[in-house]
Amino acid sequence: MHREPVESEALRSIGYDVEQHTLEIEFTSGSVYRYLDVPAHLHVGLMIAGSHGTFFAEQIRSAGYDYEQLA
Repeated sequence: MHREPVESEALRSIGYDVEQHTLEIEFTSGSVYRYLDVPAHLHVGLMIAGSHGTFFAEQIRSAGYDYEQLA
């Protein structure tokens, strides 16, 4: 999946697969996680958020989406 680099203290890059509804996050630590069944509007919100890290923590991580660690 292609990920777009973002300017964030916590996140390095973000990718989204529209057909699979999967969100891929690369953290500044180098870890990569894929979140499953994430609605497209949350990906859009994450990309335009003033703070990508805060949006991720409040809208995605805390929502309890299933995920898998890729790296």
